Amino acid sequence: MTRAIYNYDARGEEELSLQIGDTVHILETYEGEIRLTDDRQKQNSHWIKCVHCHCRQKETVIPTELPLVQEVTTTLREWATIWRDLYVGDKREMFNSVRDMIYDLIEWRSQILSGTLPQDELTELKQKVTSKIDYGNKYLDLDLVVRDKDGNILDPELTSTISLFRAHEAASKQIEDRIQEEKSQKQNIDLTRQAKFASTPAFALFVTLKNVVCKIGEDAEVLMSLYDPVESKFISENYLVKWSSSGLVKDIDQLHNLRAVFTDLGSEDLKREKISFVCQIVRVGRMELRDNNTKKLTSGLRRPFGVAVMDVTDIITGKMDDEDKQHFIPFQPLALDDAIRHKQLNISRFSPRVAGENDFLQTVINKVITAKEVNHKGQGLWVTLKLLPGDIHQIRKDFPHLVDRSTAVARKMGFPEIIMPGDVRNDIYVTLVQGDFDKGNKTTPKNVEVTMSIYDEEGKKLENVIFPGAGDEGISEYKSVIYYQVKQPRWFETIKVAIPIEDVNRSHLRFTFRHRSSQDSKDKSEKIFALSFVKLMRYDGTTLRDGEHDLIVYKAEAKKLEESSLYLNLPATKLELEEKGYSAIGKSTQNLGSCTISKDSFQISTLVCSTKLTQNVDLLGLLKWRSNISLLQQNLRQLMKVEGGEVVKFLQDTLDALFNIMMENSDSDTFDTLVFDALVFIIGLIADRKFQHFNPVLETYIRKHFSATLAYTKLTKVLKNYVDNAEKLTEQLLNAMKALEYIFKFIVRSRVLFNQYMKIIVSCFFFVLLVKGAALKYIPTIVNDVKLILLPLMTDQLKFHLEKREELKACCQLLSDILEVLYRKDVGPTQWHIQIIMEKLLRTVNRTVISMGRDSPYIGSFVASMTATLRQMDDYHYAHLISTFGKIRSDVDFLMETFIMFKDLIGKNVYPSDWVIMNMMQNKVFLRAISQYAAVLNKKFLDQTNFELQLWNNYFHLAVAFLTQESLQLENFSSDKRAKIFHKYQDMRRQIGFEIRDMWYNLGPHKIKFIPEMVGPILEMTLVPEIELRKATIPIFFDMMQCEFHFTCSFQRFENEIITKLDHEVEGGHGDEQYKVLFQKILLEHCRKHKYLAKTGENFVTLVVRLLERLLDYRTIMHDENKENRMSCTVNVLNFYKEIDREEMYIRYLYKLCDLHKECDNYTEAAYTLLLHARLLKWSDEPCAAHLTQRDGYQATTQGQLKDQLYQQIINYFDKGKMWEEAIILGKELAEQYENEMFDFEQLSASLRKQAQFYENIVKVIRPKPDYFAVGYYGMGFPSFLRNKMFIYRGKEYERREDFEARLLTQFPNAEKMKTTTPPSEDIKCSSGQYIQCFTVKPILDLPAKFQNKPVSEQIVSFYTVNEVHKFQYSRPVRKGEKDPDNEFANMWIERTTYTTAYKLPGILRWFEVKSVSTEEISPLENAIETMQLTNEKISSMVQRHLTDPNLPINPLSMLLNGIVDPAVMGGFANYEKAFFNDKYMQEHPEDLEKIEKLKDLIAWQIPHLAEGVRIHGEKVTEALRPFHDRMEACFKQLREKVEKQYGVKTLVRAFTFSGTIVYVMESAPSLLLLCLAISFQEMNFVFFRNAITSQQVITLFKNPSCQVLVFFFFCLTRDIFSFNIYSILFSLSVFEIQHSVQAVLCDELKPLPGNINNRTGKETTC
Repeated sequence: MTRAIYNYDARGEEELSLQIGDTVHILETYEGEIRLTDDRQKQNSHWIKCVHCHCRQKETVIPTELPLVQEVTTTLREWATIWRDLYVGDKREMFNSVRDMIYDLIEWRSQILSGTLPQDELTELKQKVTSKIDYGNKYLDLDLVVRDKDGNILDPELTSTISLFRAHEAASKQIEDRIQEEKSQKQNIDLTRQAKFASTPAFALFVTLKNVVCKIGEDAEVLMSLYDPVESKFISENYLVKWSSSGLVKDIDQLHNLRAVFTDLGSEDLKREKISFVCQIVRVGRMELRDNNTKKLTSGLRRPFGVAVMDVTDIITGKMDDEDKQHFIPFQPLALDDAIRHKQLNISRFSPRVAGENDFLQTVINKVITAKEVNHKGQGLWVTLKLLPGDIHQIRKDFPHLVDRSTAVARKMGFPEIIMPGDVRNDIYVTLVQGDFDKGNKTTPKNVEVTMSIYDEEGKKLENVIFPGAGDEGISEYKSVIYYQVKQPRWFETIKVAIPIEDVNRSHLRFTFRHRSSQDSKDKSEKIFALSFVKLMRYDGTTLRDGEHDLIVYKAEAKKLEESSLYLNLPATKLELEEKGYSAIGKSTQNLGSCTISKDSFQISTLVCSTKLTQNVDLLGLLKWRSNISLLQQNLRQLMKVEGGEVVKFLQDTLDALFNIMMENSDSDTFDTLVFDALVFIIGLIADRKFQHFNPVLETYIRKHFSATLAYTKLTKVLKNYVDNAEKLTEQLLNAMKALEYIFKFIVRSRVLFNQYMKIIVSCFFFVLLVKGAALKYIPTIVNDVKLILLPLMTDQLKFHLEKREELKACCQLLSDILEVLYRKDVGPTQWHIQIIMEKLLRTVNRTVISMGRDSPYIGSFVASMTATLRQMDDYHYAHLISTFGKIRSDVDFLMETFIMFKDLIGKNVYPSDWVIMNMMQNKVFLRAISQYAAVLNKKFLDQTNFELQLWNNYFHLAVAFLTQESLQLENFSSDKRAKIFHKYQDMRRQIGFEIRDMWYNLGPHKIKFIPEMVGPILEMTLVPEIELRKATIPIFFDMMQCEFHFTCSFQRFENEIITKLDHEVEGGHGDEQYKVLFQKILLEHCRKHKYLAKTGENFVTLVVRLLERLLDYRTIMHDENKENRMSCTVNVLNFYKEIDREEMYIRYLYKLCDLHKECDNYTEAAYTLLLHARLLKWSDEPCAAHLTQRDGYQATTQGQLKDQLYQQIINYFDKGKMWEEAIILGKELAEQYENEMFDFEQLSASLRKQAQFYENIVKVIRPKPDYFAVGYYGMGFPSFLRNKMFIYRGKEYERREDFEARLLTQFPNAEKMKTTTPPSEDIKCSSGQYIQCFTVKPILDLPAKFQNKPVSEQIVSFYTVNEVHKFQYSRPVRKGEKDPDNEFANMWIERTTYTTAYKLPGILRWFEVKSVSTEEISPLENAIETMQLTNEKISSMVQRHLTDPNLPINPLSMLLNGIVDPAVMGGFANYEKAFFNDKYMQEHPEDLEKIEKLKDLIAWQIPHLAEGVRIHGEKVTEALRPFHDRMEACFKQLREKVEKQYGVKTLVRAFTFSGTIVYVMESAPSLLLLCLAISFQEMNFVFFRNAITSQQVITLFKNPSCQVLVFFFFCLTRDIFSFNIYSILFSLSVFEIQHSVQAVLCDELKPLPGNINNRTGKETTC
């Protein structure tokens, strides 16, 4: 193997095109030549002389690079080749992706090689490199690389099968996760950050407030929080910044240090559809900003000012991450002129476009969010935002430069997803929702201010326990925002209350209400007018419930309202009031003691986030178990009914309580079982998917916080009791088994002795037999520590469950773990243990795999276990396995099962194709097993008595399937991959192939039993492109021929089978030129040595080689975009099959051709193709052979039925192709069958209706006439089926030659178009280029006999001018002699070439090869005659079309007539007269006198044609063209006079339309009309004529005296006296037929008609 160091373009077949870096494989050398191939042409090899080739001497290279660097280098080389192919294929997106990955690897490789990285950075970089390589390989559909934990590639020889399988699973999952992340990256999600977030259940949003640009004029509070617009709720605390009236932060120490972190966000928050960052600005000052007399005004009032909102969804989800970017959040202020009228924190007044005046806060914010624009006028906030992974402790550790002790921490309003032990929290969030206050004795509603404070039951205020927002210190009183003159204010202000745990049960929230006046003097006189309160602890000891609370508003004297003793015993909420029997609804007030219940209302909502305070009574009873031990058993039972979310919030306290109960009652076992069950319940809860993220919490608790050192005694005692009473306590034991892992972790943590630990495990295993098999699946987590003394027990248990097909997951896991342990080198000898597994489980596992579907999630694990078992079996085990076979039938069954399983696994591999290492390991194991089992076949099942045909048959099919599987076809791989596989495993195909050969020859007399069934598999094997394998296995074919000949004296079955199979195999991509040569060489050598097979064998080999040539051509062109080439190759193959009488294959390719035609809308050709199939069938009831009905669409049991269906389809195709004449022929044949054979009159009527429609189409529908083109392909650059051949092509409808040529040259872009129509020289034919010659040819009419010498409509005849033709003419002008300047026609000869095709066109192709060519010369006079004939026919045709269709445009007629009658352009007559109508020519060419008279006659006959054309032109011409017509008529008059004078007068009678025919004939030749009447005396029916002639035409006839008698006679005849069909006589007569027939009739057979009406003759009797 070497590499190219220069680019080189091959200039011949014996050369190889190379590009720099291409790997060249030297396959063999011979006498100064080498045979080599490169990566891009794996299938083809070339023999070249060693002239410019220098190969280095073989040397051993010892790499000095790190293994990872070597891997990167190899990967880059492999990717570079693919990258180049992507560029060539214009796959831009993949190209760019691969380019980025290559650049990354190059950069990282340089960093590794630099040796300057610290060890930790190097380790991290290695991880990045391996991750990138693995991802790139998956992205490019390359092989999966499995690695150990350090990133090193696993060596499969040193790795157990189970470990290898698990490594593949882990690598696949990791890469799939990475791919999902990459997909997310395409949506601008940062992968690195996502990876960090994936590793932590919590994250936080870090916010830096840079500036507030807002013209407030007073002090303000800036409140920032996170908000969910979909759920319309805040999800975090506020971050509070106090802003001064000077425009700076109030605390100057915080300048440039306004930072906050919003913590406790989790995966649920990532899933939110939207998250907004909301900033509310509350002004702190006077009531109205417009008031200027500040001394008299009340100050310190909290008034709403505005809001700013930003969508941070992209930042939260990671789509945007730029911590340095400053985001501007536009501010929407409250309009100053609306300051008096706003109703609440009325964001709706900030911008009329955004919100309405009375909207709730959530609605307002949502409207702000959805607003398209904000009229901020430059006002807003400048912030930076960054998402950080981890909880607050992790963030402070990982990001100390961002988050320090001075950074405000705004927690989530609710618990984080994980509450770690030691994370103590005791927060109560209180939201002031809304109120409804009567205006009392005031004329307007009150300006209500709510003051919230915390008091204990003794009336003492708790200081500094209220927190309006993070970043602010605790306060003792919180004053709400004031809404000006609003009866029903809605605040939605949330405040955090943080009370010491010990004070919660004695505390209550107190709300007082006060009216605030804008005038300071009035405001001082305002007192508290009402009070509400609520206790934080309920009567049952639980915390205040989360949710809304409708508080009672009490009124009393202001001093009394301050005394807590007066109201604490009163009901706080309306719900409590109802519980005590009072009515909560009523217009009148109620007196309770010294307080009066007001009609006012006030609502709050609360949310308790506490790890110490629970709202669940049962959980509270357990946590405070010491207060009432008598209820402990009940509380322990009730714990298992508590909602899981509540338990995990208090996980540490709950576990502490359980172990404290156990330890403080160590002398008693009263609570042990209940505590154990509670512990199992909690462990099971955490195992649930919903709470599985609490696993680290439990681990942390066991490791750091668990301290019950003697708990093991209690736990082991209860566990042993469950095991001992397994039959009674099945459910409890099952639950305990599920929690066994953590139960033992608690036991181990309690420092119990290991021996006692093992006794428990052993006891569990023995007693688990008594339990349902469900427990088995919870054991593998601890099996690695179990000694092998348990192996027999476990294998028996596994066998039991596998045979019942139950607990498959657990069985698979346990078996895998056992095999994994047995593979280890530190467990001592394992031969006996493998033997136990082999004896007890191998067949059971095999049957499990056989019965398991590919969609089973455990199939991969079971196959890995089976492979591991076989791999760990040595020769001793195989010998023992064979020796343990009992009865012969048992042997056969086992081998049958194994062969079927192996073949199934090879054909439908359970592992992905990119698991190359796993698949190759499996193949290596299977190959060894197949070889071992083959020895059994030779030993036990080869003799005559014990021969098992099906078993041997299964073996051969398995071996061939193994050899031909995709994963072993080394030539399809890159050079590096091929080298790796060959180095590790060699070419396993050669080994199994040689074994198949030996097994075949071992069969002896049994070989005939495998013919012809084994021909296909052996053929498939020989087609594998491995030369030594081919040389070794192709002789098997001769052995088969010889064997069949020995028994039957022929090898017909073998021949038929190999031809059939060869077709399928070559079409499937197998076989090449080398195979054809080897096949011919090897078989001919063997046949020629055989006495009886020399001749027949040679004929057979020649036949197969010919077939191979055609099939290889067909395969080469099969995927070509040029469908015409594909059609040509298809026809070549089907003709070959027809030649050798292989009907089945012939029909198969007929349908391939038909499908190609349908794809191109060539319905005519598709019909002719199907017709070939139909002609193979008979109109009979003979059964329809299977090969005759190759399409599912045909439901036929007899040949007649199939032929009927085919005819219907063919007629349909002919109809689409407008080939109605052909459709009628088939329709008549069908009608004959329906009428006289099938008696299916319904089908008959349908068929006849179709025929009638087709006849009508023929006459009425205008069909475009396609042009025909002669195309010659010259030069050796064309494929063999085109090379130096000429074809006649049928063009498409309206296709011009230029378009056809462009289509041709598109198919052959390298071809050169020849500019002459002369035949090419030999130099061109032998050149290496491509030359195309194309010109239009004229088809030669081959009119069917039934139409010849008969009056036939032009519509009918015109079909045959371009259809059913196989001869074509091309005329090329040739000048002989000197050119006559006065008359160029005198010596202008025509060289006319006639091309004859092999078949008529149209046919099964749109083109056929030219089979014969003939050339003749046409004299100038003959050419003139032809030209005049064509001109006359053209005029006649044009006139007839205008008579038939009066709506035709006149322009073509104008151009045609003017070109002939205008003397300025009429050079034709004069030229002919000069050339031929002179004495000199007549004297020199006396033999042409008759031809000269004919030419004169044609010139004379042109006049009546022109006359009719000019007449029609005059009738249809528009006024605008009247001058043009007048000039043309004058020219024609002159021309007519001249011609009639020189060449005589000709009168034209022709029926152009039905009514026009009668009128025209009556006007110009009434004698002819009478003649027709006399001839058809017995068939006259003039009713037809009467209906066809208009009244205007009758009047015109009467004006002509010579026609009056005829008109009278005509109308007499219309009374049905006679029947007459004038149409059939006149309408179809051509000009010349009329001329000759009328002359004869008028001269010889004219007789007077009845009624004394005589024939009238004119000046000339010819018409």
